[in-house]
This record gives sequence, C-alpha cells and structure tokens, in this order.
Amino acid sequence: MNLKILYEDNHLIAVYKSAGVLVQGDKSGKTNLMDEVKAYMKIKYKKPGNVFLGLLHRLDRPVSGIVLFAKTSKGAARLSEQFRNRSIKKIYHAIVVGKPPKQKDKLVHYLKKDTNNKKALACEEQIAGCRRAELEYRLLKTKNNFSFLEIKLASGRFHQIRFQLAVIGCPIANDVKYGAGKNFIGSKNITLSATGLSFQLATKNEWKNISIPVLPEWKQYFDNE
Repeated sequence: MNLKILYEDNHLIAVYKSAGVLVQGDKSGKTNLMDEVKAYMKIKYKKPGNVFLGLLHRLDRPVSGIVLFAKTSKGAARLSEQFRNRSIKKIYHAIVVGKPPKQKDKLVHYLKKDTNNKKALACEEQIAGCRRAELEYRLLKTKNNFSFLEIKLASGRFHQIRFQLAVIGCPIANDVKYGAGKNFIGSKNITLSATGLSFQLATKNEWKNISIPVLPEWKQYFDNE
C-alpha cells in the first residue's frame, strides 16, 4: 500500500483510503490503513516501541476518501469531542442510480444496525438502538440513468449515506447490498467517496479544511457527452 498523506501536524494525520482497504484490522488479517500509518510513523519518528494512533472515525471498506487519525492522546481527546458534538464538517460525493426527486434536499431517517446481515435497517424512533440519521444532498449532474451528488453529512451512522439514498430510490451505483446492480462500469467499487473534512486543530484556534478531487473515472464519465 502506498500511503498518501493529505495533512500532518504534531497531533493529527489525515490520509487517503482507497476503496477496498480496511481502516482497522479485523480477523482476516488483511492489510489495513491504521497499520500502514503506524509503520510510517515508526520509521519517520524512529520510534523503538509501539506507536500510538487514535482511530477517530471510519469509512466503510468499499468507500474511498479522507481518514483522520490522532497521533497523540491530546489530539484524540479533542478531535473525538468534535466528532461527538458534530462540529466537524464532512463532505462526500456519490454517483447514484436514477435521479433524486429534488435538486437539493435534507433527508432525515431513523435506522438501526442489523449485525447479522451487516446492514442498516429502517426503524421507529422510539425503538431501542434506533438512531437519527441526517444529511443534505445537492444534485450536480445527471447522465443516462446516473446522478452525481454532493452530500453534507450531519451525523455519522452505520451505512447512513448508502441507506438514506436507497430509501429515496437512488441507491449508490454498484452497491448491491442496498438495491443497486453492478451497473456503473467506470468503477468496480461502490461509487461513494469522502472528499472533504473540516475541523479545528487540536491545539490551535484554527480550522483546517482538507479536500480531494473526485476519482478521475467519475469526472470523465460525466464530462464526456
């Protein structure tokens, strides 16, 4: 894995995650992003022992984009608080099947995690384990039976974007789990990418904005008439 560093200071490090890569290790023992960042830090800072790296948030394995880690306990505490109080701004881009009913809209649903099938399910607000999920989308382009969306995520629930867009009849392309076929030939992965992250630095009263371009094959598809 070639590690692509997007931002680094004494307390934080942001890196790019390719689709298909795990953020954190699991039983499979496959290469994961967290171990790669630790290996990079161990070499760069000549650390003889274990490397501290705080996991602040996750991206689903088939999703690409920006992942932020904490290099210190102070960074972990302060950024975790920002994630908890939702002051961090998260932007995604997605290609979905079909066209959403509105040019832009705010979506609010209640969902819970089906641990057996590893899928988000709709639920009633009062049910235990049911969580409010909120996002805003904006339609950027349409072509054939696909639409290109910008998404502002207000909460960070399990499979939230994938679930909410499927509910309005626009599942993310190639996301078979939520009702799409393997129908976008420009990508073998689901077409969802975390492209923007804005947060306050751990020890400064200063905001950092990180953004990355959408995948070139996505741009090429919508630019070619």
